[in-house]
Amino acid sequence: MVRTLVYRFHDIAAYINWVYFFHAWGFPPRLAVVARLHGCDACRASWLASFPEEERNRAAEALQLFKDACRMLDRLDEDYRAYVRFGLYACHAEGDDLLLYPEEDAASGVSSPYRLSFLRQQHAQTEGAPCLCLSDFVRPTGGANERDKVGVFVGTVDADVERLYACGPYADDFRHLLAQTLADRLAEAAVERMHQEVRRHYWGYAPEEALTPEELFAEKFRGIRPAVGYPSLPDQSLNFDLDRLLDFGRAGVRLTENGAMIPHASVSGLMMGHPQARYFSVGPIGEDQLDDYARRKGMPADTVRKYLAANLP
Repeated sequence: MVRTLVYRFHDIAAYINWVYFFHAWGFPPRLAVVARLHGCDACRASWLASFPEEERNRAAEALQLFKDACRMLDRLDEDYRAYVRFGLYACHAEGDDLLLYPEEDAASGVSSPYRLSFLRQQHAQTEGAPCLCLSDFVRPTGGANERDKVGVFVGTVDADVERLYACGPYADDFRHLLAQTLADRLAEAAVERMHQEVRRHYWGYAPEEALTPEELFAEKFRGIRPAVGYPSLPDQSLNFDLDRLLDFGRAGVRLTENGAMIPHASVSGLMMGHPQARYFSVGPIGEDQLDDYARRKGMPADTVRKYLAANLP
């Protein structure tokens, strides 16, 4: 199953994690609560009055920034959209790899099965704990009736959003940065909503789930959604593999020669539904693991090395 979902910005506004929006502007996380206040002047005035006098100006700045963001969101909603393309595949684990079985698609050129390779921790995060790999959360090799399932995704917003107010007669540094930071959050919000719909309907392993936005941000749902470039998936070249499965271009995303996504406000990764799946950091790896990983990916070790520089001694 492969689907492309299109969202109006107002349809995903409730899924925006404003903590990261305010972080991008240098505000402490506690000020992000302004996004959950009732919109009346009395409630906002009461919130401002709750701060010590020496912190009130900073809180007022956060409030004004949120107002500006909401006004821009209203304008952007008229002309722009967010897109998420995802696929759900039968699969099984084979060591530190996953073998995916996509539906036949002559246009994609993807053969069956398709291999995704991952890295395993070389040092457990806590004493006595196992060294984890994402393949640990998928059923190992078995017959066709014993296959597990995994999801892959890419999410983004219209590319023009990032370029708004950058140049020309309407150039405005503040509005340009505001559009960029909103685009980042909207791409993440679209993926958050998609993942919820996948759990409830498309994959359907949590049909009764009814989590609040705060519970979603705290990852109270079953399963995990590791993103490419994050600690458990540090290798950006994985984007090339996911692109071959999904065809990122159908969601408006293209890759640079190094696997970076354009628009910048894009996110890609995996969805795993195992009830014990959890996030972890791969951390440092040795030359032996680098060589093994390169062999499994069918890439020269020197090429893989540039993608994993942060994980090598």
